[in-house]
Amino acid sequence: MHAVWRIPIWVVLLLLAFARPARASNHNEITVTNRIHIPTTRKFNPKFWLGNLDDPVPPADYLPNDKHRVRKWYWRNPAHNLFFYVIGIADKTFRRSGRCPADVFNPHQGWNWTVCKYKWVRLPFISYRREPFKFYIGWRERGNFGMELKWRQEKSS
Repeated sequence: MHAVWRIPIWVVLLLLAFARPARASNHNEITVTNRIHIPTTRKFNPKFWLGNLDDPVPPADYLPNDKHRVRKWYWRNPAHNLFFYVIGIADKTFRRSGRCPADVFNPHQGWNWTVCKYKWVRLPFISYRREPFKFYIGWRERGNFGMELKWRQEKSS
């Protein structure tokens, strides 16, 4: 009996992208400096995972006349700390290298792939944009994990 390995297509694409020699014109590296410090012990607390350390209260222009605005703000992104600081590295200084390391999407449309490098850890990112379609998955430009898949439909007048 043979074991069958199933590898997600984005992993294969990422490996193929980095298997070829990098050219100076399409391979860059930046250093991302984050100034926030979160103790590792705090990251083990599930209550911390379900918060938003960066924006704990909604801005004044977010649903100003809604009496449930704070609750709606919380539910807008309930796992912010989890994606930024627990599985993400948004509280660390790291290097990000790849095609367009400072951007989520390639500014000229098409593919963008990068890798966040923190000590010995390598965190991949891949995105594609060709209007009206765009998607990404992986560790973004601030070090937070995220994913998105959108088809924008044109509005008829």
